[in-house]
Amino acid sequence: MCGIFGFLTTTTSEFNQAKNHRVADYFLKLSEARGKDASGLALIDAEKTRVLKRPVRGRDLSRTHEYRELWQHSPRLNGFLGHARMVTNGSEETHDNNQPVLKSGCLCLQNGIFVNDSDIWPRFPELRREHEVDTEVLISLFQHFRSQGHLPVSALVRSFRETKGANSIALACEDLDGILIATTNGSLYFALGHSGQELIFASEKYILKKIISHSAVAQYFLGVQPVQVRPGEGYVIAYDNLSPQLFGLDDVQPTVELNATSPRQLVDLRPAVEAAPRRPDHSGKLLAYEKLLAIDERPILALRRCSRCLLPETFPFIQYDQEGVCNFCHNYAPYKPQGHDALQQLVDSLPRKGSDSPNVLAPLSGGRDSSYAIHYMKTKLGMNPVAYTYDWGMVTDLARRNVYRVCGELGIEHILISADIRGKRRNIRKNVLAWLHRPELGTVPLFMAGDKQFFYYANMLKEQMDLDLILFSMNPLERTDFKSGFTGTNENYSKQKHYHLSARSQMQQVFYYAKQVALNPAFINSSVADTLFGYVSYYLIPHEYEIFYDYIPWDEAEIEQTLQAELDWETASDTETTWRIGDGTASFYNYIYYRMAGFTENDAQRSNLIREGVLSRDKAWELVHRDNQPRLESILWYCDTIGVDFAHAIERINAAPRLY
Repeated sequence: MCGIFGFLTTTTSEFNQAKNHRVADYFLKLSEARGKDASGLALIDAEKTRVLKRPVRGRDLSRTHEYRELWQHSPRLNGFLGHARMVTNGSEETHDNNQPVLKSGCLCLQNGIFVNDSDIWPRFPELRREHEVDTEVLISLFQHFRSQGHLPVSALVRSFRETKGANSIALACEDLDGILIATTNGSLYFALGHSGQELIFASEKYILKKIISHSAVAQYFLGVQPVQVRPGEGYVIAYDNLSPQLFGLDDVQPTVELNATSPRQLVDLRPAVEAAPRRPDHSGKLLAYEKLLAIDERPILALRRCSRCLLPETFPFIQYDQEGVCNFCHNYAPYKPQGHDALQQLVDSLPRKGSDSPNVLAPLSGGRDSSYAIHYMKTKLGMNPVAYTYDWGMVTDLARRNVYRVCGELGIEHILISADIRGKRRNIRKNVLAWLHRPELGTVPLFMAGDKQFFYYANMLKEQMDLDLILFSMNPLERTDFKSGFTGTNENYSKQKHYHLSARSQMQQVFYYAKQVALNPAFINSSVADTLFGYVSYYLIPHEYEIFYDYIPWDEAEIEQTLQAELDWETASDTETTWRIGDGTASFYNYIYYRMAGFTENDAQRSNLIREGVLSRDKAWELVHRDNQPRLESILWYCDTIGVDFAHAIERINAAPRLY
């Protein structure tokens, strides 16, 4: 879940050092959209490949004294390779986890996740794991197969056969006279200059197009269009002949190879002082934490609830008739999906841009609904969507792995937009601490304000990629309007769009939050601008999209069976449900709702399923009681990730005023 890039020139190219420097700076800046946790650059000359990587965003790396020195010591280049990292496996505070990853005389850039890396090491006991980052497993396999007599391309093909997940890589070794690039899902593009002496590659077509139009390189790429490396393909790019030579990742006997050369030394410019990764120590405390989370459910079980669904008397704006049936049941509009044929007709009506060209953007969170939807688009509708993920810092590693499982299995290009994750988490921390100072149910959504920009970036990508449709996967049976209900806004009506507030409700919310900020000034912090941006993205900007589940019936059993059987989809270890397991905030805020109001999102969702006739009330109650149990592992991760003391937070929640 990163950005990889590179620029290579032949020894006869007229491209000079100053231009190389400018292009690298621009690459580092543009690639921040794909990762801001760490960045790295490798400069390749005839004798050495010098690698500089630090746990800072790209533009900050380019401003360092070390970066300037790097360029001064590399007067004549063959090119550079670079990376912008969003952390998944391995802390960015550990130097060896950052990219480019170096091991056994090789350098590797990776965009993606090898989701089965922990299974590979035991199967190859002769390999020695040294780092946490999953990129290491590919280098180790590659050199292992070379040691058995396989040539480089054959060794890379065999290495990919052992791995799972959507991945794009660039690999360079001390003893090879060029690089190998490859992808399992198509998230890799290159452009060869019209003279054949300059070549650029990047994870994303838009970034590559911006680079080749840069003033430093535009004259070398006039009229050149980016070429996609198709899923399951790779290329050999020799330093002395940049014309890419194609091979397939399923080739039994590759017909192209990369020649050996006299060693070009890999030099890792390590920092003078390497910080030890900060890991909270919870040893000996877990039993105490479990006791803190223990809830006396007798008062919750004693709450009056709708005789038809499960909504309790603490639910905002609820009313019961003489038979005990709530107004939400009376006002419920049955879910009537339009069906497969209607969606097929919509897809067929879109302009054709070539058999392999995508024309639909499919947001993919790593959750069950979006994972199933994109599988259906590819396998049942014959579509070639582009998957899009907005990572705001609370997308769990489990969700990230599932994103790359799905895209890898289906061969789907994936675009990641990475927020400033450190900044987002600081903002969450400030709002959580402010909330703990004065707990109020209506202000809980401020914890999640930072994720709402996913609408804005979806619109941006649709325009950048010249796509015709955004096909979201919100589930209409999972509406949680009670969250806005706690602010005093009544949204108990049928909506044409999943995310919408009437003008009156918007004004009510503005006045509510203004009052809460006046009562709790701690909410006036660095998160305000981001919260306002989120509000505008969520409620005010144009939302021109279609919803997959407005067409295809939402069937929980079908979704779960498909994910497990066909996508090897991963589930959480601390709960039996598959809902919300990729959202790092859900277990925390649902604990708040359960403690303070006696219900959670589960009650609302299962009540909708009762109204649909999908679940009996007894079965729904059984599932709700199971899924409402506090998730220690997930809540602990949330607190550690944003830097909030777990015990203090839970004690404050437990002491907060309740509605029952």
